[in-house]
Parts: sequence; C-alpha cells; structure tokens
Amino acid sequence: MNLRTAPMPPGEETPPGFAFTEVSASERSGDELIGATLYEFEPGNQLWPYHFHVGNEEWAVVVAGTPTLRAPGGERELRPGDVVGFAQGEGGAHTFYNRSGEPARILLFSTLRRGHVVYPDSGKVGAGGRYFRVADAVDYWDGEGPSEKR
Repeated sequence: MNLRTAPMPPGEETPPGFAFTEVSASERSGDELIGATLYEFEPGNQLWPYHFHVGNEEWAVVVAGTPTLRAPGGERELRPGDVVGFAQGEGGAHTFYNRSGEPARILLFSTLRRGHVVYPDSGKVGAGGRYFRVADAVDYWDGEGPSEKR
C-alpha cells in the first residue's frame, strides 16, 4: 500500500464539518496487535471530536497536507513526515483540523487493546461501541441490592 496514492473508498455518513475517508492498512498486512488506518479529510473538516483513550495509545504520521493538531498543550500546524504520539489518558487528548487549502492524509497507528474513550468537550464516554453522557453518571451502588433478595 502506498500511503500517498492509495485509493480512498467513499466516507461514512458524518455530521457537517467531520467528513473523512479511511482505509485500513493493518487489514492488508494481517496485523492483530497494532492497528493502522489511513485517513484523508478535505479542507474545512475536523477528524473526529476531541478525545482521549484509556487503555490505548496512538501515533499519527502526516502523509500529505498540513493538518492542525489540537492537543492539551494547544494547537500547532503539522507537515508531511511529522510524527506525533498520544499516550493514554488526558495528556493524550487530540483531534485534527484541516484549515489548509488541500486534502490532508494522516496514518494513525493504535494499540488494539480494549479500553474506553473520553470526549471532554461534549462530556461523553464511549465503551463497548456505545456512548454515554458523563452528566448521567450514577452512584456505584445505585440499583444494587443483595443478590439473594432479587
């Protein structure tokens, strides 16, 4: 797979401002412990909501374009060849914007461990393919009682 010329299939349905296309690089190579996905997004779009992972780490390699990285330390423009790592936890929060006049391509590597994702801007948590608002959190003992009484 050539990262600069790989054909990109049509993108999934997303809200306005989040349009992107993606193709798995790890499926082509048969990897099982490290995921690799190539993303392309047009000017004016953001690649996912701002988020961080618990249980997973990621690396991003800029293949083409000049995307802007948002991380806890602020924003900075990246260029082809730049590599950025995202540790698990709040310190690894990230998203990318394309504020340039050309498409941006990013190869994202990820450990393929179970974990959860937190979206600090919207107050959500994702786990097991489902998403929940942190504001709806309940006490640990809410709804619990001794098993023999049920």
